[in-house]
Amino acid sequence: MTSATSIPTAEAVAHFSAKLAFETDPSDVHADIEAGARFVFVDSRAAVAWNQGRATGAVHLPTREIAARAADEIPLDMPVVVYCWSPGCNGATRAALEFARLGYQVKEMIGGFEYWAREGYPTEDDRGPIARAKDALTAPLDAISCSC
Repeated sequence: MTSATSIPTAEAVAHFSAKLAFETDPSDVHADIEAGARFVFVDSRAAVAWNQGRATGAVHLPTREIAARAADEIPLDMPVVVYCWSPGCNGATRAALEFARLGYQVKEMIGGFEYWAREGYPTEDDRGPIARAKDALTAPLDAISCSC
């Protein structure tokens, strides 16, 4: 295993800065929604997943349809945050790449729908809100965010 001290500090700063430039998490996305930040929240999963449940306020734009639909539905100057299923799925990475290829400012929400729901943020399906308990392994039970 390589020692952490063998990585030059400047490289580590560049690496982590780049990650933060292109990734966000459910807590930060929820805080931005609450603050009225200007962006569109995109669920990039297929219809069967969307119908099962989604983040409240998200729009449905499956990855395979981004190239054909994005320009008609999302202004090019609108920042985009994409999500897919979970940390075990790279669908949001593929969706973010499609948006980036089209010239959008885009971030991937790490953790996906799984962590959005597990952290207790609003979810819904076609029938309305879905009540979910906050998972103590993913977020403080008595706080809005982990403040990390």
